[in-house]
Amino acid sequence: MPIRLAENFRAVFYAPFYAAHSLGFYASEGVEVELVNSSTPGDGVSALLTGAIDITWGGPMRVMKARDLKPSSPLVCFCEVVARDPFYLVGRHHRPEFQLRELASLRFARVAEVATPWMCLQHDLREQGVDPSRLDPAPDQPMAANFEALCKGQLDVAQLFEPYPSMALQLGVGHILYAASTRGPTVYTTFVATRSAIERHRDAFMGMTRAIRRMQAWLTQHEAEELAEITALFYPDVTRNILVSSLWRYGQAGIWARAPEVSRQGFTFTRLAESLLSGGFVSRMPTYEDCVDQSLG
Repeated sequence: MPIRLAENFRAVFYAPFYAAHSLGFYASEGVEVELVNSSTPGDGVSALLTGAIDITWGGPMRVMKARDLKPSSPLVCFCEVVARDPFYLVGRHHRPEFQLRELASLRFARVAEVATPWMCLQHDLREQGVDPSRLDPAPDQPMAANFEALCKGQLDVAQLFEPYPSMALQLGVGHILYAASTRGPTVYTTFVATRSAIERHRDAFMGMTRAIRRMQAWLTQHEAEELAEITALFYPDVTRNILVSSLWRYGQAGIWARAPEVSRQGFTFTRLAESLLSGGFVSRMPTYEDCVDQSLG
């Protein structure tokens, strides 16, 4: 069963998806998965709607936004892989008692490439009694540029994902001040497809879900070094020691789901939907039943 699967973008926290490939778990379920590159984050969703691909992975926020704009949207998500927020606040100086409210007085750069990390961080701020509008973020630019600015002392704090925190620690130019994973379950990455594609490829998608379940079991039995070994070819620009450090930190933070069932708590009650609503990304609270296909296991 050939399936065209679009990457959202290449990121270390997506390592479990690549592990499923490298370990042959899709193939052992009889599914021939072709990885298709996305030119920018979110392009996979547009390709789903035109039929250019069969499935993508990404944030359920895209399903929520689509349904907010058009309640009859055919997009749904299933099979949770990233279950907590993988972003960090990395500071130029060590601040052992750091509080989020301090961002209002610091030179701070947020993530610009995708919406979810900033939406979630804004909600964290509101829960601590801080109005995010009090912050004066630096002009938006890619994370690589923000990391460079942090290294040069042009920023006090930057919102980054791995491998940048590990690089900052290794180079001695930054410190992890806040791990967004500590807020608790936040459904961050799932498979996304259209309802019609699910009906056409139900057997294949169920096979892919079984493959992810096997990968999740594999993760509980293997160390970061082994995960780096089987996924390194997907990260040619990340040195092996930095990749191991990044994967170890994510494993310790518990960002990867232990089972493919999409967490109701992480979807609505604890964080994701609430964050998108409070940030104005959606105009009404999305429901789990509208956005999640529960029939694929």
